[in-house]
Parts: sequence; C-alpha cells; structure tokens
Amino acid sequence: MGNYLIRRFLLIIPTILMVYTIVFAMTRLLPGDIIDSMIQRAQRSGGEIDREAMERFLGLDAPVHIQYLRSINDLLLHGSLGESLQTGVPVTKMILERLGVTLELGIIALVIAVAISLPIGIFSAIRQDTIGDYVGRSMSIVLIAAPSFWVATLILIYPSIWWGWSPPVELVSFVEDPLANLKVYIIPAFILGMAMAGTIMRMTRTMMLEVLRQDFIRTAYSKGLRENVVIMRHALKNALIPVVTIAGAELPVLIGGAVIIEQIFSLPGTGRLMVDALGRRDYALISGINLVFAGAVIGANLLIDISYAYLDPRIRYG
Repeated sequence: MGNYLIRRFLLIIPTILMVYTIVFAMTRLLPGDIIDSMIQRAQRSGGEIDREAMERFLGLDAPVHIQYLRSINDLLLHGSLGESLQTGVPVTKMILERLGVTLELGIIALVIAVAISLPIGIFSAIRQDTIGDYVGRSMSIVLIAAPSFWVATLILIYPSIWWGWSPPVELVSFVEDPLANLKVYIIPAFILGMAMAGTIMRMTRTMMLEVLRQDFIRTAYSKGLRENVVIMRHALKNALIPVVTIAGAELPVLIGGAVIIEQIFSLPGTGRLMVDALGRRDYALISGINLVFAGAVIGANLLIDISYAYLDPRIRYG
C-alpha cells in the first residue's frame, strides 16, 4: 500500500501541471481581456485607462510563453497561485475565503444523494419488477433527465409567484446559527444532490441484482440468515465497489453543478467566484480555482481507490 500511495502522489504533480497548462492556454483564447473590461467600466464612469501602461503594470505586455513560465515558477518554487489581476489580492486568500461555502454545499448535497439513492436502489433490487421497483426506476430517470439549473430556476420563480415565498439567500455562519445556516443550504444542496442521486440509484440497483444472483447469497439464505443480514452484510458490501466508482465519477458533475447553483442562489462560494473571474478575464484567479477543483477531484479519486481494499479484502495494492 505504501509504494502504491507514493506512486499515486508522484503522479499528482504532472497531472496538476497538465491541468494548469490547459487552463492557462484556454483562458488566453477567450475573446477580450481584463483590460477591455477595465476600459469599459472606466468609460461608463467618465474616466480613461492607458492600455499600454496597464499592460505593463499587470505584466500582460510580455509574450504568452513568458507569462506561463512566470506563473509556473511562482507555483512550483513558491507555492503561489499569483495575485488577482482585478484586485491585487492573492488568489489563495480569495479562494480560501469562499471555499467553505462550496465545501458545505457539496458535502450536504453528497449526503442527500447517498441517503436517497442507496435505500431506493437496494429496495428496487430486492423487490425487482414490483410497483416499488418501477417507481424507483422511474424516479431515477427523472432525476437524471431534469437539469439542476432548470429545477433551481423553477423553485425560485413559481413559489414566489404562487405563495409569495422564496428560499432564504442571506448567508448565516454555522457558528452563529446552525439552523439558519442549514435553511440557506438545504434547498440548493437538495437540488444538487438530486442530480447525482439518479445515477447512483441505478448503479446500486444494477449491482445489487448481480450480487443477489451469486451462489454465496443463496448459501447465506440456506443457512437461515435473516434477509436484512444477507442484504446489508453480504450483498451490499460486494455491490458497493462500482457504486463508489460512479460516485467518484460524479464529483466533477457536483463541482460543475455547484458553479451554477451558487450563481442562481447567490451563494458566495468558489463557483460564483469562478463566474465573476471568467466575466472579468481574471486569468490568475481562473487558473487558481480550476487548480483547486482539479486537486479535489484527484484527491477524491485517490480516496476511492483506497476504499476498494476495505470493500473487497481480495484487492491488494503493491
């Protein structure tokens, strides 16, 4: 296991560099730049900005490859993501100020997705081709097909029109008032979790059906074990490996959904910060946020790989 973890950690470095390079190149291909945005805002307020002077001040007058080498040097030698071109504040500080919101939203959404999808998936498998199974399968299809941004928009608009009610949008710290904090997060997290629950639900049902047909399950029943013991102790653990894999594959979907949901519900997280950075062409901030997202996905996939050894003792990492 130790050698395996060392190899995986060493692979993280080139992966992060590849992601950083791709994001760096793609941001430079966007039409316009941050100076165009500054000039437009200055003109609206009656001011003027000297483009050449601003390019020299921000370091954008250098060729693109020189800008890339500078940013890589800061990243590798100093561990710095640079400073925001818009505010001059360190990118790391800006991300850390917003990261807690996105983490809380993602954790609650993941808990909701698992809490809904696993029981329904298990029930659909052990009651195959019953009314409950058909309802569960139909529910999973609806959850997969319904875009989260569409559902979020409906929840914001129609309740306010029909009943004069809208979800709370004023963020309250969990330390100050846990209940008020949960009220702000529960609806966007529920919408975000539902987008994941459909896929996990279908995979759980499929794998449970496959495991329930195995000889060791029939042997467990023949020994007189209760159904709940057979399902939870023997069948579920063997069915969870593909389910965990799918849950890990859904993490980028969760992050992408968080970007949209935070914008819709006005949550001040890193997803909303990303949208603002893209609108202003704040290259350093865009690259920094993408690097954090990529690191989260890589770290989650590593944890999922390690969990395989617990779920199936036959798996060994050399």
